[in-house]
Amino acid sequence: MNPPREAQLLRIFIEEAYKHGHRPLYEVIVEKAHDFGLSGATVLRGIMGFGRANRIHTARILRLSEDLPIVIEIVDQPERIEAFLPVLEGMIQNGMVTLEKVRVFAYRNNPES
Repeated sequence: MNPPREAQLLRIFIEEAYKHGHRPLYEVIVEKAHDFGLSGATVLRGIMGFGRANRIHTARILRLSEDLPIVIEIVDQPERIEAFLPVLEGMIQNGMVTLEKVRVFAYRNNPES
């Protein structure tokens, strides 16, 4: 097992309906992170939330919502995350971006499992 290492968590809060050009913003961000060589990215779709506009977004059955909360999480070395931030600058018109220190306990890729 590798010992824990200090890393940084980049968390991006946007809405599902946000676009970059004609494509979903979350897809573009993940592809840019991949092209940038970051360790990985995960997109989480929320079932309910609200933000700065104070409007509640929900995934209730009777309401087909395409503006659900989306959270993109990326963990990597702090200097690699910092270098990626300017890439996000022109893409995110609405939303929130946070950074926090994290400790990676395990990061494994076992092709035999």
